[in-house]
Amino acid sequence: MTTMLPEWTPQWGVMLTWPHGGTDWAGWLPEIERVYGELAREITERENLLIVANDVGHGSVIQNVITRAGAIDERVRLAFAPSNDTWARDHGPISVRTEDGELVLKNFVFNGWGQKWPAHLDDQINQKLLENGCFAAPLDGVPFIMEGGALETDGQGTILTTRQCLLSPKRNSGLDEPGVENMLFDHVGAERVLWLSHGHLEGDDTDSHIDTLARFADPETIIFQGCDDKTDSHYAELAAMREELEAFRTADGKPYRLLELPWPSPQHDPETHERLPATYANFLIINGAVLAPSYDDPADARARDVLAEAFPDRDIVMIDCRPVIRGFGSLHCLTMQLPEGAMVED
Repeated sequence: MTTMLPEWTPQWGVMLTWPHGGTDWAGWLPEIERVYGELAREITERENLLIVANDVGHGSVIQNVITRAGAIDERVRLAFAPSNDTWARDHGPISVRTEDGELVLKNFVFNGWGQKWPAHLDDQINQKLLENGCFAAPLDGVPFIMEGGALETDGQGTILTTRQCLLSPKRNSGLDEPGVENMLFDHVGAERVLWLSHGHLEGDDTDSHIDTLARFADPETIIFQGCDDKTDSHYAELAAMREELEAFRTADGKPYRLLELPWPSPQHDPETHERLPATYANFLIINGAVLAPSYDDPADARARDVLAEAFPDRDIVMIDCRPVIRGFGSLHCLTMQLPEGAMVED
């Protein structure tokens, strides 16, 4: 039996695909690199960091940024692969463990969130990393389209996801809901799937990735993004999502412990003025800490308190993600955790 590993599994480190001038970040590259530098510092205080650079010259730029940010150089590994964009959550490998204890990295097809954006280079990154001698675990190519941000697992066979994403016609058009469930059974060891029909953020172009909406903190706890502003356009959808979460049961029939994250004030692009997908649910669990997005908003402190309640044994580190949401994602979307045993050791 194969089981998708939950994010709280002990980690070798985290994968980042670094932004460059050929990505959509070009217009605010210094601002987004400051966020990446802060991520590098906080991650390397606790574990290793794999950085995917576009080429050797790009690697030199990255080294300067992370050194200035205070990252621990000895814990950073640079690898080289050209990229279209930088959302490692969605093009990075998904980790599973087989019934005989073998760690396997699943390499699903990435098609730019249903062919919305170019992704041919990003789809090749995991294979390039394998060829560059990075992975100690086998890389298993899976002929289905799937993004890491679309799946949440409790590590015990339960997958939490959204119908809007996994049943979108430009991902796996030949698969209906039972077909998607069978694919999840076969490739990530799902024993059951909890489907959300509600929940959406304006500005999100992933078709409602679950990691923007609701997350497992442990097998009995789900943290979710709430909205208490009845005048906000998100209120009805997120209230309906909460009702769905309240109806879900654990594998042994118990209601989940639900922790609601506060609603941040509307965030808008400073140039286009379009609304951006600010969410506190897009946090990253690493060894000994949770890295969580902040938005220079009064709700930041309350979000930190909710996360501290969910993760009492981990540091809660808030990182200003206003530059990140201009790219229509947040902190978790930028990262992919790599469990112990995934990487070749130096």
